[in-house]
Amino acid sequence: MRFSASAIALIVAGASALSIRSDGQSLVRRDEFDVPGQSPLKFCEADRANDIITIDEVVLTPNPPQAGANLTIEASGTVKQTIEEGAYVKLVVKYGFIKLLDQTVDLCEQIKNVDLECPIEKGKISITKDIELPKEIPPGKYIVNADVYSADDEHITCLTATVMFGRKLFSDL
Repeated sequence: MRFSASAIALIVAGASALSIRSDGQSLVRRDEFDVPGQSPLKFCEADRANDIITIDEVVLTPNPPQAGANLTIEASGTVKQTIEEGAYVKLVVKYGFIKLLDQTVDLCEQIKNVDLECPIEKGKISITKDIELPKEIPPGKYIVNADVYSADDEHITCLTATVMFGRKLFSDL
């Protein structure tokens, strides 16, 4: 499913609420849940000491993502122990209050979308990936939650993001 792959790519490469004022300026409130960098990503929990991945930074360009635009994801972090086949992601995608997707997906299958493959070796890692977002994304609020586990059910990380896609204006067509 292409939507699933795009959602997983955002999370794997990985929401203070990010809003855009009418004058184009962003309002960003930073807290302990915010993923460092420039993205709508947030950590699900404040205590991440036992997570297998430490995320140093995620930068999305453009931020926030825009329907019909290419999205560039730049992410860096540290893998504390090798991630083997069998790792999985509990993925939930909502459109407002409507649950579009609620499934468990194979991390090693999905991670190919960001040009990685399992095993993911221990050490520093960085990812740069361009994703073409369809222009047909319906306007509205999307909430993505990805809770990631190893094959042995050890917690890798948990990320969430809230992204607002706006309506296209006639001047944008």
